[in-house]
Amino acid sequence: MRWAPLRLPAPESFHGELSRIVRDAQAVNRLPSVSAAAVHDGEVVWQEAVGLADTEAGEEATPDHQYRIASITKTITAVGILQLRDEGKLGLDDRLTRHVPEAAHDPTIRGLLSHLSGIQREIPGEVWETLEMPTREELLSRLAEAEQVLAPAAYWHYSNLAFALLGEVLARVSGDAPERYLTDRVLAPLDMTRTTWTAELPAATGYLVDPYADLARREPVIEGRAFAPAGELWSTAPDLCHWAAFIAGASPEVLRRETVEEMRVFQSMLDLTQWRLGYGLGFALYRVEDRIFAGHDGAHAGFLAHVSCLPETKTGAAVVTNSGAGVTISALGIQLSKAVADAFPPVKEEWRPGEAASPELEGVLGRWWSEGHEVVFSFRSGKLESVFPEARLDLGRSVYEREAEDVYRVVHGYERGELLRIVRDGSGTPVKLYFATYPVTRTPETFG
Repeated sequence: MRWAPLRLPAPESFHGELSRIVRDAQAVNRLPSVSAAAVHDGEVVWQEAVGLADTEAGEEATPDHQYRIASITKTITAVGILQLRDEGKLGLDDRLTRHVPEAAHDPTIRGLLSHLSGIQREIPGEVWETLEMPTREELLSRLAEAEQVLAPAAYWHYSNLAFALLGEVLARVSGDAPERYLTDRVLAPLDMTRTTWTAELPAATGYLVDPYADLARREPVIEGRAFAPAGELWSTAPDLCHWAAFIAGASPEVLRRETVEEMRVFQSMLDLTQWRLGYGLGFALYRVEDRIFAGHDGAHAGFLAHVSCLPETKTGAAVVTNSGAGVTISALGIQLSKAVADAFPPVKEEWRPGEAASPELEGVLGRWWSEGHEVVFSFRSGKLESVFPEARLDLGRSVYEREAEDVYRVVHGYERGELLRIVRDGSGTPVKLYFATYPVTRTPETFG
């Protein structure tokens, strides 16, 4: 059965639990302020802010205060790149020099998106000491200084430079400045009006809290310039919940659902021992028990941010703070996101009788065998499906689309992309199937 798009009320304790999480984090970690929000099925269902957005002025934080969301910007840049891919203007396996000939190294677009390019982490130069980020022209003139620190695709290696270069790709291919393109093509259609490239009032002031005293020192505001596509944006917790809803379910006016699902597919792994943090195409993937949340963290001078969602429950959460240290923002954000997902468990859609399978599938539905394993074919919700019910791993269902007479292709699930062929005897009865070229028979058979 499929998940129903039902919106159920949260339990009475829901708001209290989220409020407690935020207030505990603010007090225990000595954060000047924390703002957070939760979303379900596209609707913000809770928001709260605690603490001071400006400690010197004594200005109380509100959910409408902007905070710098830093590297969450990368996810928005990634969506812009995938838009251009869907329009046929670039390919994920294009080499960087196809679009930026001046580049000294030549990773693929896919490698840049998934932090598998192997190029150095930061823009050349001591930019985090001088706080002078290069313009696009200055960045291009210094690309030869950038190191290839790892072989491409050898290991996950986070790179701000990679996303600055993706911003350049976006500019060259679209013919527009990255900031303008992403505002017009991504943020505006999602009504993310409080997500901007420079701070707009009310906006929080960023601080570094002294680890040994109750002092909050103001951090400078750094202009990103060529770094902007990697970490420039400002936003609010409720606006970021619109982004979480997009990651969970997509919006056709921005990106096809299938493309957003592709962006959530695993590409690289940071945590090689316990497999808790991986990356898709621009999205971070957080494994929490047996569930995978998708989103991203952000860290900048004086600010931390997190957004994540659980697609199967259409839930998500966002949290921002005006402290550049003192709390593991991903742990806090996932704690909130998990609480929201737990409050809105998915509800199975009511089953109703549907259409019959086509005459071509008569004799195909039911139990078959391949390599000594049972495989069951069924017709559900207008689609041919198959499943290996006793496989050693949960392979899930294969969903097929008809491609020609007696030929079907897997379009979702196990063995995606492979063909299923139906073989008939002289009377037209199906007697054998070929699934990804493996023979499938009505009884268990040995090889050959």
